[in-house]
Amino acid sequence: MSVPSAYLAVLVIWATTPLGVAWSSETVNPVMAAWLRMGIAAVLGWLLVRGLRLDMPWHRGALKSYACATLGIFGAMSATYLAVRFVPSGLISVTFGLSPVLSALLAQVLLREAPLAPHRWLACILALSGLAWIFMDDTTLSRDTWPGIALLLLAVLLFSLSAVMVKREALAIHPLPHTVGALLLSLPCYGLLWLLLDGTAPTFDFSSHSPWAILYLAVFGSLIGFVSYFHILSKLAPSTVALVTLVTPVFALLLGSLLNKEQVSPSVWSGTAVIMGGLAIFFWGHRIKPARLLF
Repeated sequence: MSVPSAYLAVLVIWATTPLGVAWSSETVNPVMAAWLRMGIAAVLGWLLVRGLRLDMPWHRGALKSYACATLGIFGAMSATYLAVRFVPSGLISVTFGLSPVLSALLAQVLLREAPLAPHRWLACILALSGLAWIFMDDTTLSRDTWPGIALLLLAVLLFSLSAVMVKREALAIHPLPHTVGALLLSLPCYGLLWLLLDGTAPTFDFSSHSPWAILYLAVFGSLIGFVSYFHILSKLAPSTVALVTLVTPVFALLLGSLLNKEQVSPSVWSGTAVIMGGLAIFFWGHRIKPARLLF
């Protein structure tokens, strides 16, 4: 798989995943929906690994890398699934727009990358200001939605931390076995969380979106999406991979509004524009002369 095609796959899949998460939880408990998604993806991935005769390492270093990836596959995803019942699906992608900023900050500590340049600090301030503007909207942050907001912020932190830690391990493992290994490690975690929060067997309404959304997310969101993600993560810097979040929020908001009839207030659109502007400066601000940047 080439890096450009993998990057394009991640773009499309990440733009549609928030709506898929919302739909998969319509008639199925969110944690169970996530567990089924990861379970189906793990089985399909394992069959592909066997069919393609790829090496599936289980040594200590591989397990450590799988565990780092599981921090995102279980930690970030479970928090996202729990959040979707409190907030619109489009807001998931908008909040995940902070991941380039967090990835860069964490990379300084864990990967010993160079300190942030002034234009990147400006970008951080803009991105956080845009998010704060969204949350100041009464329709976004209320008594009913704040648990979802808190869960989303936790999800972004875990997602960013996972990406940097996987990059730090830097093991030469094919992305498909790496994905399958992380998926397999995540399954008992989802099972335990399901027992703690719900514990009732699911019933499937095939006239609803849930079964089909779970299947879509298992094949594309988890298997193809994670394989593509870990592939580009092994080739590119974490902050460059997170550039995907510059594009996907707008599409996610549009899909949520058009297909799920979610209300997107002017504050959300304007705050999203500020976040996107901050991310643009974060990645391309070095091309702007200081005088132009300040004036």
